[in-house]
Amino acid sequence: MASICKLSNPCFNSTSYGSRSSSTPKFVVHLRTSTFNHRLSAGSKLSLVINPSIRASLCVKCSQADGNGSSVKRTTLHHLYETQGQSPWYDNLCRPVTDLIPLIDSGVRGVTSNPAIFQKAISTSNAYNDQFRELVQAGKDIDSVYWELVVKDIQDACKLFETIYDKTDGGDGYVSVEVSPRLADDTEGTVEAAKWLHKKVERSNVYIKIPATAPCIPSIKEVISLGISVNVTLIFSLSRYEAVIDAYLDGLEASGLSDLSRVTSVASFFVSRVDTLVDKLLEKIGTPEALDLRGKAANAQAALAYDLYQKKFSGPRWEALVKKGAKKQRLLWASTSVKNPAYPDTLYVDPLIGPDTVSTMPDQALQAFIDHGSVARTIDANLSEAEGIYSALEKLGIDWVFVGSQLELEGVDSFKKSFDSLLDSLQEKANTLKLVNL
Repeated sequence: MASICKLSNPCFNSTSYGSRSSSTPKFVVHLRTSTFNHRLSAGSKLSLVINPSIRASLCVKCSQADGNGSSVKRTTLHHLYETQGQSPWYDNLCRPVTDLIPLIDSGVRGVTSNPAIFQKAISTSNAYNDQFRELVQAGKDIDSVYWELVVKDIQDACKLFETIYDKTDGGDGYVSVEVSPRLADDTEGTVEAAKWLHKKVERSNVYIKIPATAPCIPSIKEVISLGISVNVTLIFSLSRYEAVIDAYLDGLEASGLSDLSRVTSVASFFVSRVDTLVDKLLEKIGTPEALDLRGKAANAQAALAYDLYQKKFSGPRWEALVKKGAKKQRLLWASTSVKNPAYPDTLYVDPLIGPDTVSTMPDQALQAFIDHGSVARTIDANLSEAEGIYSALEKLGIDWVFVGSQLELEGVDSFKKSFDSLLDSLQEKANTLKLVNL
């Protein structure tokens, strides 16, 4: 078995379990950008390297064990899951999916994707060219080409996470793929798309992502009732989050299944974007009290969301579902990268740690947390303070309903633009390919 080798001055120093002062020897997690490299022979070293499309991503360089089967060094991500019950996921996906191997070894337990991620992956990489050419030459339309490219990535990633999924009895090891963002206002269209995508991927550990828009709340209930596991995305407010929970519970109750253990869900509650918008509103107000609340809105609302989660997944209604094997719809913290460089780079990870939750992190947040994140239960450490911040913002004129609605509109619009932009670029590429082959 490979073990993470020790160097005196690694490019990316990481202390075990998030302690800066730990005397534990550093394990190597390099920041490099090159193609996937795999060489293995007796006494040799095995390198697993991230490709250029993942900028400055994690690279775990391993050396062979001495014959005694030394295990891989534990990282902050392992400690997070084992001591606090929070699952670290990776918010990115591109080819080759083997780039995920060192991340899995470092403790990543699942993957999330979205139209923006695929737009970047497909439009900036040559790794999709061969399959793209085959599909175009076979006469596939561009929408079909897009989904074929995406589904292959999702299937390949699901395969890598199967072991985690099996070991946790369906608790972790999921890979998320989103229905077309064009369907955000189409209840029935979303249901049909979710059914089609679930059947197309055909993997037990896939999550079908559905946005938490008002028209899609009934879609969530319907899809859950069909026994399809769902990642509900683009949640920005407490009221919409409660509607998402109710849709999950309604779906479980309507399913008619005697065993609900394989129908699972996560609710993706977005964090950093809340501060981005609220901070702008506070700066417009401009008073010392308002300015002092900058960077505090997102985590305060998240703490209240966790309190709501605990309340909703308890009591007689929930216990009746538990008897049929139902699992809680875990809260997933999304949008965890820091948008304001003045803020600590783990601002949306460290304060949101709690049991039965997921934190999905893009490269920047993941690297920062492995390097110097703190592992402790923080999400409900000071609920009264969170309530105070939430109320203080309301008193200053911050309309939480407006904040949620505005961010939802921006999120849906962003994904639509990424989706449409990618389809346009694929069509141009297909037209060029056809001209070349004339």
